[in-house]
Amino acid sequence: MAVRKNQASLTPQEKSAFVAALLELKRRGRFDPYVTTHNTFIMNDNDNGERTAHRAPSFLPWHRSFLLRFERDLQLINPNVTLPYWDWTVDRTVDASLWGSDLLGGDGRASDGQVTTGPFAYSGGNWPLTVSPDSRNFLQRSLGKDVGELPTRAEVESVLAVQPYDAAPWNSSSTSGFRNQIEGWHGVNLHNRVHVWVGGSMGTGMSPNDPAFWLHHCFIDKIWAEWSLRHADHGYLPATATPNVVAFGDVMKPWNDTTPADMFNHLRYYRYDTRF
Repeated sequence: MAVRKNQASLTPQEKSAFVAALLELKRRGRFDPYVTTHNTFIMNDNDNGERTAHRAPSFLPWHRSFLLRFERDLQLINPNVTLPYWDWTVDRTVDASLWGSDLLGGDGRASDGQVTTGPFAYSGGNWPLTVSPDSRNFLQRSLGKDVGELPTRAEVESVLAVQPYDAAPWNSSSTSGFRNQIEGWHGVNLHNRVHVWVGGSMGTGMSPNDPAFWLHHCFIDKIWAEWSLRHADHGYLPATATPNVVAFGDVMKPWNDTTPADMFNHLRYYRYDTRF
């Protein structure tokens, strides 16, 4: 079974293989469709209409499928590559190891946010943004400038204690339920806060342009995996057909072969190197 590891424990060889697979996927034109897909759902998901990838119970299974499909594409290039995760409760500074030149590269420059170091710097010629909200075709970051601190381990633990999985009205205004707490529209705010902390490209619907997206969402997925293990008696909600949202057995767009039920047990596909 594939094992997803903390980026901080990757060997130099594992870092190099992961970066090389990302660059090759980009070169083959198979990376940018993920950016387009994510942005389409960001733009279309809303509290009062159909919602699938965000502001909805299927936020977690949708992104699990999204990550799994992306990981499998990377494995077509190198079968030994798995998605690493970024534990932002530990690696929480602008000089943490993931921002090194051997993995994600560092912060954006002051003038325009352009990332100028590492393998995804525009000057290297290997990471032009072809799906962008404006004419700037370079990766941007503003680490820690738009929100003060990343979530803490205590905050993660507080969210892991929340039951049930989700609750009506099944959108960003739900005041109870694990999903809305981890997504970040209510309460502690884990997922959304990290996007804002990284800033730049990560602050847009086209956030998969930044490879940090995949490491961040891999950690969100790990938190969900832990919640599922701790609360085995609390399943996905809603269990039955509900207007505008994806129920447990419903197919999730844009795919025609994947339901939340298919995604609920991560151990069917991979495991994480550690538990909380």
